[in-house]
Amino acid sequence: MANLFLTELNAIGGGGNHPISGGQWPPVAEQVVAITGASVQSAALNKNTTLLRINVDSVCSIAIGPNPIATVLKARLAANQTEYFSVPSNLNYQVAVISNT
Repeated sequence: MANLFLTELNAIGGGGNHPISGGQWPPVAEQVVAITGASVQSAALNKNTTLLRINVDSVCSIAIGPNPIATVLKARLAANQTEYFSVPSNLNYQVAVISNT
């Protein structure tokens, strides 16, 4: 079964004497969402989440927002791709995913 691995972070580290910026650990929350032929939504993001780390193990498309619906015309990710997305905190956002081979 193909999956989307969602890591919710609440800050971006780095700056100052740190040459590399990235999500600050530990994560606020982590989710796994099955990638199928229909749009599937994650649980609502934690209210403190401001940065998403999304890793997928198969080709898919995603949508992010309140009650999102993923279609094959939305943002496409390649198999084994990892991407980061910033999101506003304290909003009822989710991530939706659909297979797109």
